[in-house]
Amino acid sequence: VQLQACGGGLVQAGGSLRLSCAASGRTFSSYVMGWLRQAPGKEREFVATISRNGDSTYYADSVKGRFAISRDNAKNTVYLQMNSLKLEDTAVYYCAQARGGSYLYTRIEGYNYWGQGTQVTVSS
Repeated sequence: VQLQACGGGLVQAGGSLRLSCAASGRTFSSYVMGWLRQAPGKEREFVATISRNGDSTYYADSVKGRFAISRDNAKNTVYLQMNSLKLEDTAVYYCAQARGGSYLYTRIEGYNYWGQGTQVTVSS
């Protein structure tokens, strides 16, 4: 499985970014997908997850109402729309493919394939 994330960058607080992650190697529509992030000096943490067909999503409290996860199974791609960005959103963002397709995994252990990460830096 290969996951290729892109779309990170430098943005001012209050701004927006859209991350994309293209997947290959397994039947994309069979697996739950997620976004996680790791800030400097901190552990990797859950951000958002989406069901196989995209009809169910779940978010960390810290991003709820500001971020939106979506997927296009025809393009084998998952997205993360990030609005109203805050300084504390600065991190490396990773897309990940879950171990299965039945649960919306909120723990890191639920994901067994990871992209290379894309840096998001929010400035004041």
